[in-house]
Amino acid sequence: METRTLGRTGLQVSILGFGCGAVGGLMIKGNAADQERAVARALELGINYFDTAAMYGNGESERNLGRVLKSLKPELYLGTKVRVPASERRNIAGAVTASLEASLQRLQLDHVDLFQLHNHILVDGHDGDLTPDIVLGEVVPAFERLRQQGKTRFFGITAVGDTAALHRVADARAFGTAQVSYNMLNPSAGTSVMQGYPAHDFGDLLAHTKAADMGVIAIRVLAAGALSGTEERHPHGSPEVAPIGSGRDYRVDVERARRLEPLVREGHADSLVEAAIRYVIAHRAVSTALVGYSTLEQLEYAAAAADKGPLSQAALDRLSALQSSFVGEPR
Repeated sequence: METRTLGRTGLQVSILGFGCGAVGGLMIKGNAADQERAVARALELGINYFDTAAMYGNGESERNLGRVLKSLKPELYLGTKVRVPASERRNIAGAVTASLEASLQRLQLDHVDLFQLHNHILVDGHDGDLTPDIVLGEVVPAFERLRQQGKTRFFGITAVGDTAALHRVADARAFGTAQVSYNMLNPSAGTSVMQGYPAHDFGDLLAHTKAADMGVIAIRVLAAGALSGTEERHPHGSPEVAPIGSGRDYRVDVERARRLEPLVREGHADSLVEAAIRYVIAHRAVSTALVGYSTLEQLEYAAAAADKGPLSQAALDRLSALQSSFVGEPR
């Protein structure tokens, strides 16, 4: 499998990553044997970046991944995350440190490769959201202390929030990586010319991360499953998902995804899922495309799609024409 450099971290990561969250759910609700088989098979396929978080299954994802890693003892890159609760806003450094310590205990590791802020970043932070001033003035020093202690090699953000706030944090060059919501239903992170996404506009964010030499972990690649073109969800996955940077609800996302099916009918890809993965890796600012899995079969399919490489220019042009029908629609 192709690898790309994860920005200035220098890590060589597979273009397809292994998401251990609740949307796919395998590493939370799957049985132990299936979890171990999936991780082992992912490694065989060349996948070397695994992404989890303290909040995934209230720690179950980290516990299960830790058990599997202890058994397999693989060579891979591992990222986890901290979401600072609103109740800890007066003690962000303490909350960040305690969260990573708990994550390391569940993962049965002494350090992770990547530690990421999970909170949304907003110009006017409220509740669990954080402002750029808080992120740069309080979160960064806390992360840096953990890096100096050897508990994480690098640190990053989940780049969800206000466009202006995200641009400011990226431009500060304080973080090595960013998880960026980017998919065929909302390509705004990758272009400055796409209009009509006022409520969910990531405003050419990939240009800012590239300028800051940040590694990009693309998230919501399949729009939480909507880009399968079906509302059906696997029992391991979240029964309901809230869209991030796409439509107002999952049903709207599925309906829009079906309007992209000419890509398949015209032979540009074998399925919407394949098209979605190959679309994301077509953007050279993307280091790895993070996909969550419910089954081993889904993992195999995603890896086969990634191995076909980026969509052709003809496919990208056709997709752009199809996406133009979304512009101006209620979100």
